[in-house]
Amino acid sequence: MTQINHEWAIEKLESFIRTASVTWTGSAWRRNYPIANVQGEAQVVEHILDRVVPTWRTAAWPKNSYRYWRELEASTRAIAQLRAEQELAENLGSGAPQLDASTLHPWVWGSVQGLWGSGHYRQAVGMAAVAVNAQAQAKVGRKDLSESKLLGDAFSTKDPEPGKPRLRLAPKEDSDTWRSRHDGAAAFARGVYAGIRNPIAHEAGDELEENEALEQLAAFSILARWIDTATVEKAP
Repeated sequence: MTQINHEWAIEKLESFIRTASVTWTGSAWRRNYPIANVQGEAQVVEHILDRVVPTWRTAAWPKNSYRYWRELEASTRAIAQLRAEQELAENLGSGAPQLDASTLHPWVWGSVQGLWGSGHYRQAVGMAAVAVNAQAQAKVGRKDLSESKLLGDAFSTKDPEPGKPRLRLAPKEDSDTWRSRHDGAAAFARGVYAGIRNPIAHEAGDELEENEALEQLAAFSILARWIDTATVEKAP
């Protein structure tokens, strides 16, 4: 279920309270706005109340003879609740897990801190891609290939050949799991370089939003961790 838009909901509730307000004349309630206006806004407000105050239809609100007394009382309570939730979220956060950039693999975060701090998010992601590639080349001792081609070959399930060592995420065995793990790592490497690195390197584009750039750094961090922890298997 999507989160409720607090500002929108509060605005609708406040508008309804104004529209549905009545004045007691001494013998009856007098509406300040036409009943059609009240009914139209009530249709939306009832949906909001169902989300914010689910028991509003049966709660023991102070009763009077006005038709919309229940909606008015519930709307006032709902506004107070929404404002409290909004204040708590703004000051305490949503409670959802958040990614701490400092926990990314050192090859990634260590290469981009300066760029990140100055708001150069797009350039930082590009630099992380370069750093991971350089570390991979150094680990397998190859500079004839780079990026997706390098890692596609390094994570290949084929036996190593002279000048073509392999990266092994686990000791070799004849199992679908072992093959899937290495095929997946090769495909992932091709994906991040083709889908993230190449557009940054070869296409002009606007600066990335911080959260989008952080997601892309996390992708390279996953790849970096696999490369870093893999063992190198060389041909006899």
